[in-house]
Parts: sequence; structure tokens; C-alpha cells
Amino acid sequence: MALATALHELNVYGNDNSLSGRGEVLARYRQLREISKRHHHEMLKLISGEAILHQARRLGLARGKTLILDDMEEMNYVFDLAIHTALAGRSRAIDRYARSARFAAPSDEALVLEAMRAAQFSILVIERRHETAGLVATDLFRRATVWLVDIGLENSMPDGGVIATRLFTPDRFAMTAGVNVPFDLAIIEDIHAGLPRRLGKSKLTALIDDRRFAEVIYRIALAGGIMDRIAYQDLPDDA
Repeated sequence: MALATALHELNVYGNDNSLSGRGEVLARYRQLREISKRHHHEMLKLISGEAILHQARRLGLARGKTLILDDMEEMNYVFDLAIHTALAGRSRAIDRYARSARFAAPSDEALVLEAMRAAQFSILVIERRHETAGLVATDLFRRATVWLVDIGLENSMPDGGVIATRLFTPDRFAMTAGVNVPFDLAIIEDIHAGLPRRLGKSKLTALIDDRRFAEVIYRIALAGGIMDRIAYQDLPDDA
């Protein structure tokens, strides 16, 4: 199986991510994170309640018009898909927001928004701590090295750990779009079974970019009690 092969044949590329001190990196991260949160909040206003319920039902978090949640944080997976993905022929909420927003081209608001529009769902292996701040990870499907700045993950993810997350790159480092899933090799067969048969035979890059891939991973993880393994952390002011 192509997916299983990718998970066992890692190929890490080197990169040069030299920066000034940790304080500068974290200050920039904090600034960009706050902008992304504001964008996220505004994007949700463009999504109908029925669209949210539809996505929640696909993740097993709703029956009819009733949400069934063990933890309100589970809705973040619904929001991620509702913002960043859309059915064929439909527009994404993030693109509709971009068409209506009016940010000056050189502004950080415009920079973050365009980076969020280009966000990619990724399976990452944590290789090590970055010399300045954050983590150095390998994107398994794209065979690329990623400098990821995320304080919660830096504090909690061990070297060799694997996560599924959506990444955007507004600066010299990447950031998560908001949610992540601890990835276990044991769920590969479940993922393959949950994908449409034709999609399961796709090339790796086509597979990871298909909206249904993230959806299947989220659905499996939520059914397995993912929130028992995750605690989201905000960056403290004195980090």
C-alpha cells in the first residue's frame, strides 16, 4: 500500500532556517497567530448553520440537527473542514472571505490570509527541536522539511512523534491552522477503508490534497476519543 510505504520510507531534506533569537521568533509567531485567529472568526460568519451541521454529521458529531459532542473543542475539526475545503463546484469559505476582505497588500493581515488560503494538510514526523524555536519536522507525503513554530506542540510532542495537521506558512516558519491529530500507524487500514476506492489508489500527493483524506482522519480520530489525548495551549505572554 502506497500510504504504508510512505510512512516507513522517510527522507529528510536539510534546510537553513537561521534567525535571530527565540524571543524574536515567538514575538512574530504571537503576532501572526492573533491575526489568523481574527481571520478564522470572521470566516465562520460566512458559513451557514446547515453547512456546519452537514460537516458535523460527516464527522459523526451530529444526528439530524443535534450536535453530539464529548468536548466543545471537537467542533474545531468541523470548522477546519468547513473553512478550508468544499465540495466540487462549491467555493471554500476562506476564498469567499478573501474576496470580501479589503487588506492592503503589504499588510500582515493580507500576508496571513494568503498563507491560510494556501494551507496544506500534512502528515508530519517530528525530527527534533529547532535551534531557535519550534520544531523541525518531515512532511511524509511531500518529502519536505518543515520548520514548525507551535509552542504547544514544542512542549508536548516527542521526537519521532507523528501528527496530522493543516499547515500555512506566513513567514520563514510554518504554523498550524488550528487543529492536529496524533497519528498512529495502527489506523492506516481504517483510513484506507474509509476512503473512496478510487481515491485510495491515488498518488500520495493527490491523496493528501483531497479534502476527503483529512475528513477520514478526523472522523476516525474523533471516534477513537481524540480529545482525551489533546490539550490546546495558548502562548503565554512571557514565553
